[in-house]
Amino acid sequence: MGGDGGDSRTEIRYAPYVEQHHQAFLEIMAVKKWLAIDASPFAGYTDLEIDDAFFGAGYLITSFPALYDMYGKFMAGLDIEVLYGQIFEDTVNAAAINNLVSAEAVLLDDDIEANSIPRFQVGMRDINSVVSSSYVVGRAMIEDARVKSISKFSAGLKYQMIPVASDRWKGHLEWNKAVVMSYAEIMKLYYSAKMDIDDKNYSMAAKNLLWPFTVLEYERAALGALQGATTTETDVKGASRGAKAISGALSGAAMGAMAFPANPAIGAGIGGVVGLAAGLLS
Repeated sequence: MGGDGGDSRTEIRYAPYVEQHHQAFLEIMAVKKWLAIDASPFAGYTDLEIDDAFFGAGYLITSFPALYDMYGKFMAGLDIEVLYGQIFEDTVNAAAINNLVSAEAVLLDDDIEANSIPRFQVGMRDINSVVSSSYVVGRAMIEDARVKSISKFSAGLKYQMIPVASDRWKGHLEWNKAVVMSYAEIMKLYYSAKMDIDDKNYSMAAKNLLWPFTVLEYERAALGALQGATTTETDVKGASRGAKAISGALSGAAMGAMAFPANPAIGAGIGGVVGLAAGLLS
């Protein structure tokens, strides 16, 4: 501000060689700025599609049963008593068990026909009782022993299968639980991955849109290079943070310019820095 009708101005100057180098640097910066400002490295980015990776092309998570539906099918709607009965029947009276009993009966019949009956007949002949009632009773006793032996073998074999049936029943319940838990984990992983992928896609889109401001940030730093070390953002800002930073810088610059009418440029610079910092920290 000048007095007595005159104007005065304060001018900060640097050594001529410093100003010359700074001027040359700014000219190079201006050329590089126009080359880079329209050549965003993020322009060719293709959005990642998480649904295709998880479910295949054309499918969405809504194409598959809901988590509660899976829980209802495998856990809530399961009658464990009916399930135990089915598994017990399939285990104890399985075709393999019945085949083993039949094979044992065949082996026992062969032994009776080859050994027991011939010895019995020879003994009855020796006492002249082949046509007596004793012969009939003896044959009935052999048959009774045969039936009891097969029944004992069958009962013992099936008794041994009861723990197997119980283990199968427990394993079936654990499997149903594991299916529901695995389904829940897959859904959890899907939504977690989807949020990360969406964030990445939006971030790359924001970086592409804000690329000119990133380039201009370097030019701003170049213009103020003679003022000393300053903090400069070297990363490309994302959507929300970048928008707040730019808005804060512009608002701060405008307020600073109005607060320092004697030197609007310095006021705008100070206000811009303060507004930028506030925008980044908000």
